[in-house]
Amino acid sequence: MSILQRIIRYSTIYRISSHILFWLVVFIVPQYEEGMSFRDMMIENAFCVCFYMLACYFVAYFIIPKLLKDDNYLVVIIYFIIGSYLISAFSRIMTVHVIEPLIRKPPFVQEPILEILTDVRKLIVVYFLQNFSLAWIFGFLKLVKDQYLVKQRTLLLEKEKTEAELNTLKAQLNPHFLFNTLNNIYSLSLVNSPITSKSIAGLSQILDHVLYRCNNTYVSVSSEITLVHNYIELEKLRYDERLEVNFKHSMDEDADIVPLILLSIVENAFKHGAGEFIGKPIINIDLRLHENQFYFKVSNTFAPKEQEGVTDKIGLENIRKQLELIYSKNHELSTVMNGNTFVTLLTINLNSQKNTKTLAVDESKMSFIR
Repeated sequence: MSILQRIIRYSTIYRISSHILFWLVVFIVPQYEEGMSFRDMMIENAFCVCFYMLACYFVAYFIIPKLLKDDNYLVVIIYFIIGSYLISAFSRIMTVHVIEPLIRKPPFVQEPILEILTDVRKLIVVYFLQNFSLAWIFGFLKLVKDQYLVKQRTLLLEKEKTEAELNTLKAQLNPHFLFNTLNNIYSLSLVNSPITSKSIAGLSQILDHVLYRCNNTYVSVSSEITLVHNYIELEKLRYDERLEVNFKHSMDEDADIVPLILLSIVENAFKHGAGEFIGKPIINIDLRLHENQFYFKVSNTFAPKEQEGVTDKIGLENIRKQLELIYSKNHELSTVMNGNTFVTLLTINLNSQKNTKTLAVDESKMSFIR
């Protein structure tokens, strides 16, 4: 967190104390005049700070918000002129009739209030310039802080929106997978197959991953490989030797990835490859992860009659949306039909994912702007 972010965070959480600290700094800056005692200097500084506060809060909390919200700038200008005049006149009246009697030795001449109110030139040249020079700096600092907080709120809302959309997409993927798998087990149970219990055990391991380990935005690639392995073994129970599944994977080191994406792609290959193919279906799966460059290729044979509807449009559309939310332009998902083979290729630059994690808004740290 940068120094600016720390200052803004502190001033937002401890708003009153930060204002007090700011004005204490202004107060200790000496308004020194030759021959003035320390007591007189403190009195004059205290009154000057009060005048500065009037001008600063008038500009920062009244004029600037109106300039940002209102379209009628003429009205805002009129407000500013009237407010500036009143603050400058009040400063001059307090200086002549309160401060000077406290710090000057009589006799001295005091201007009447009416003369002070009509001496516009002096009010502008001396008191307006003195009080409002700090006011514009104060207003600028508040504007920078407000814009920063608005930006952080926007980032936080976008993050929450992204997470909500991801949860919705996961909710769409999970029932879709469960429906297909339970149908498979149901079919086995109808014929009292001895592999029914093994199928249930395999499903249990898959559900453990889907229901309990996929609650975060990311999961490890190794856990997704295990999930795909379990799914393949579960699907193999339905078929005889005619089904050929080749799953190759290699990694130089583990990394994190969006959960259930790989399973969805493999599931799509089984549905349109093994599930609909009358001959000898072949499914080839190739996963590689090297230097944070992720490569996942799934190819399956399909029957010619299935060529028009070979893809699961709902499943692939969900996959595309989920990838777009997390990886944006740092991924590519493509599908190609080559003869009676359908190929799905997913590539992801996981280096960008590391940067995203670093730059993501930490909700615990940003709770002060809620």
